[in-house]
Amino acid sequence: MVQLYGRDLSRADVAAHAGDLTQFAGVRLMTLGDGLERGIRMLEFRTGTGLRFTVLIDRAMDIADCEWQGKSIGWHSPSGFRHPGLHEYEGEGGLAWMRSFSGLMVTCGLDHILFMYDAPADNYVYGPRETVKQSIHGRVGTIPARLTGYGERWEGDRCILWAEGRVRQATVFGEHLELVRRIEAEVGSNEISISDKVVNLGFYRTPHMYCYHINLAHPVLAEGSRYLAPIRDVVWAAHAGDDYQRQNVGYRTMPAPSNAFHEQVWQHEMAADQAGEVPVALVNDALGFGFEVTTRKDQFPCMYQWQNFQSAHYALGIEPSTNHVLGQQAARDRGEMIWLEHGEERNYDSRFRVLTSTAEIAESEARISGLAAQPTDNYPQPSGNFQPIGGRS
Repeated sequence: MVQLYGRDLSRADVAAHAGDLTQFAGVRLMTLGDGLERGIRMLEFRTGTGLRFTVLIDRAMDIADCEWQGKSIGWHSPSGFRHPGLHEYEGEGGLAWMRSFSGLMVTCGLDHILFMYDAPADNYVYGPRETVKQSIHGRVGTIPARLTGYGERWEGDRCILWAEGRVRQATVFGEHLELVRRIEAEVGSNEISISDKVVNLGFYRTPHMYCYHINLAHPVLAEGSRYLAPIRDVVWAAHAGDDYQRQNVGYRTMPAPSNAFHEQVWQHEMAADQAGEVPVALVNDALGFGFEVTTRKDQFPCMYQWQNFQSAHYALGIEPSTNHVLGQQAARDRGEMIWLEHGEERNYDSRFRVLTSTAEIAESEARISGLAAQPTDNYPQPSGNFQPIGGRS
């Protein structure tokens, strides 16, 4: 049944109350028409509960806007949702990616994540190319997708909103990787599911790294908001050292925006439930409002927490990753790089859920704390214990 406006409705009930489902919910294709966003194709999802989010077809099928009943969830940075044709991938020493960095979810990969790196290119058997110059967080997030379909699908009395696209990252004498992304949301729900497949279509042995930059903003992020996660160990903190507490911002409770904040990044070792899932949430108790991200430990064995509390840039990032924050060279040295031969693929299945009440926050917190009791100290000493990541070829 479709749950709308406090009632369980059959497909016939929904049809009887409106000439078209789009009165309540649906997926709509549109094109942005002004400024640096001009020309970007976008899909707007509405589930009928007040959950609305948009998918940028021309930016890797990433999620841009996200809100629930007028309360914003997804981050809008000053960079805006810039058209990929304006992007300068190798500009600013590899940091030009920041000029296209905005939205609830930005995908990092497909062959590189984290900071700039000149990767050895001998696997591509082309003498003039000795290295592959990698900018921060990789190329995929500014590549347009080929939209293969979208719409509404009825399964009995349930209605699923969906979209699917293919994003190809390829070059001559280099990688030939494709991301196949499917996004679904059920009418009457507050949940988004994302199913990704990354496949090597080429015949070179190709490295693969993958990360989601999931960026939460005000009002789910506010002074006093809490980060909930099944943390077994705080492994690393970018700001650890003599000035570890200088900004007076720990990992657990969030501050208000400030005018001279320097970003902080943590890596946590997470526990998983019996199904192999890892839930992480940011909750605003004052509003009874939160956002939960669930990923799979076998797909994303690592998890970062990004804190960017600079005024006008105010955001918190939940970042599931295939690799440690140590970077690509360490992944190669430790035997933790994923190498894909022709036709090999990796799959990633994630869920995002809006927590709409204190009861739902309590339920999420109980689920998370039941897996591992996160440190009560806002400034736990990082262990430096980067667990080996197995099963890589």
